[in-house]
Amino acid sequence: MTSIRPAVAADSPAVTGLAIAAFERYTERIGRPAMPMTLDYAAAVDEHKIWLAEAERPPLGLVLLGFVLLEEQADALLLDVIAVSPDAQGQGVGSSLLAFVEEQARARGYSRIVLYTHEKMTENLAYYPRHGYTETHREEQYGLRRVHFAKPVPPIRSD
Repeated sequence: MTSIRPAVAADSPAVTGLAIAAFERYTERIGRPAMPMTLDYAAAVDEHKIWLAEAERPPLGLVLLGFVLLEEQADALLLDVIAVSPDAQGQGVGSSLLAFVEEQARARGYSRIVLYTHEKMTENLAYYPRHGYTETHREEQYGLRRVHFAKPVPPIRSD
């Protein structure tokens, strides 16, 4: 069973390593390291922006499967990074993290989640719509061709 918890300072090296492992396959396709490979995850952990997905994997013990980096914006919760370990891809970890992000958005009072991906990460262009995200626009930022997505977050029903 996957559990999700906030990252602590001791997790920073593992988060950085997982980001590199998860995104290195895109380096050749993009022509440079993907943005998530270059972030200061220690600072993001210190700012309480990272949540980890973990599971017990005998005989290894508790294993980091993935993480999300969330940024609060004025009008939406930004899913800045979602990363799943290559060893855990295809096992529902990403779906669990996306469901968690939706819970976080709702709990924080947001009615919308936004995210972006590089247009050459073509797998993501199909993945996010399967999870209720709609492409909103495309643009070039920092020399990168980004595809932006949004998902409405309905309030909790009281009936």
